[in-house]
Amino acid sequence: MGLHIDRILKSKKVNALVVATTTSAEDDEIEKFAQAKKLPSYRGSVNDVLDRFYQAVKLQNADYIVRLTSDCPLIDATLIDKIIAYADEKKLDYCSNTLDPHYPDGQDVEVFTFKALEKAWNEAKLSSEREHVTPFIWKNSSFKNGALFKSDNFNEGYDFGHLRITVDDLKDYEVVKNLVEALGKDASWLEYASYLESHDAVREINSTINRNEGYSKSLEKE
Repeated sequence: MGLHIDRILKSKKVNALVVATTTSAEDDEIEKFAQAKKLPSYRGSVNDVLDRFYQAVKLQNADYIVRLTSDCPLIDATLIDKIIAYADEKKLDYCSNTLDPHYPDGQDVEVFTFKALEKAWNEAKLSSEREHVTPFIWKNSSFKNGALFKSDNFNEGYDFGHLRITVDDLKDYEVVKNLVEALGKDASWLEYASYLESHDAVREINSTINRNEGYSKSLEKE
């Protein structure tokens, strides 16, 4: 977690960072870590992550909210800043690099207005929409031919969507461990991606895991 937070804090456009975790006893350590880092934290529902997220940020008085999930330890602050700038320049309600993913899984950045988040919090009904925070927003956005929110996908012309630099599985952990041992903790997302492209044995460790398996499983339950 420390690596994840330290990389986020390099962002020049994120003005405040809030750690949103659950009320489960096993997450006591996350709250303690946030306190040690002097970061505000909020503890909420295990399953209604949309409510947890909304409650965590509603007092921040922010125009834009940036969602960064804890399974992305090597998230790139420069990429975060580019997507924030793009959303602001285009006056978007929602912007991400995941609507049409061309960045590695684990470099996922979502930027959206507080108004969009609040509307989702009030109106999202499906369990998948509550568990995964943003589906109500992006499903009803212009990029998906929806009418409620103006949205766009951020891409600089890369095609690395087949790579995994996330940690949802022990195999993912092994890949990230290899990347940090080879390139250190401060490399760019592109340096990590390029390393995977040129090191087949490392890339193939987690290559059989599908992207967004958690969301797919939520949809199956519905």
